[in-house]
Amino acid sequence: MSDRTASYEGVLDAARQIAPAAVRTPLIESPALNARVGGRVLLKAETLQVSGAFKFRGAYNRISRLSAAERASGVVAYSSGNHAQGVAAAARMMGARALIVMPSDSPAIKIEGVKALGGEVRLYDRWTESREEIGAEVARERGSVLVPPFDDPYVIEGQGTTALELLDQADGPIDQLICCCSGGGLMAGINLVLEARSPQTKSWAVEPEAYDDTARSLAAGERTGHPAGPPSICDALQTPMPGVLTFPINRRILSGALSISDNEAAGAVAYAFRVLKLVVEPGGAAALAAVLADKIETRDRTTAVILSGGNIDPGLFAEIIEGRFEAAPRQGAAA
Repeated sequence: MSDRTASYEGVLDAARQIAPAAVRTPLIESPALNARVGGRVLLKAETLQVSGAFKFRGAYNRISRLSAAERASGVVAYSSGNHAQGVAAAARMMGARALIVMPSDSPAIKIEGVKALGGEVRLYDRWTESREEIGAEVARERGSVLVPPFDDPYVIEGQGTTALELLDQADGPIDQLICCCSGGGLMAGINLVLEARSPQTKSWAVEPEAYDDTARSLAAGERTGHPAGPPSICDALQTPMPGVLTFPINRRILSGALSISDNEAAGAVAYAFRVLKLVVEPGGAAALAAVLADKIETRDRTTAVILSGGNIDPGLFAEIIEGRFEAAPRQGAAA
């Protein structure tokens, strides 16, 4: 499977593959949000996807293609939480056991979600251990199939079905699409679709300001990481470097990458709850945060925004919607 190259044709095939299991999530438009930004904003609510995030699409597209022998050997994945739950859900549907390598600082709701879906969790320290090495070792020991969170063509193509649905649901042309970006699997899948179906649509990636590896990589013209930074409430977006398979696609098609602060992410979570009546996790609200913080021009334009996930820790959610959250100052920032 790893010899394949992700393609638009593969996204079309993924749409057929996942149709029996995935949710066709709604495309939402809010008059209040439109009035605030002076243009149309179309919100793709992947918060309502199976396991609460877009990740189920890619996980199911990959796992549902395993042979009976491979399913019997189980699957292994590494993830901060949303891919973990997507893999656990897909594996359960396909009758395969799943072990997920997760950071010890993952939100409890995500760890509990994996376990509730029948997955086994192996915790690690994201600052001192390599999840890739742990995942590969466990897969070798068990003879299991490794399901990466983004560097797999079937995963990329599965995530791309988000954009297929969005373009079918939209009632007219889209000027720009904004999406959170971590390893780049969702962004790459979306970009394959835009390139084939809507080349006039500009695509923008959004990252936490201390985890801006995509922006740095675009500027450098090659994959590069970011300096060590403090933890972000956007736990789903704390990737050290863009993917090997995803970055060439995104480099070719992206218009650029934007960054947001934790306070801006929290503001978007609060806005989604108070105005849109949606529960969105900070990383899942990154694209909305960029719009609300005026990181991109939206006046007199139609902007598609991906709300990528809604698996937020209840305690953090309470802090945010009650107005008690304040991000810690970044190192080197003025007091």
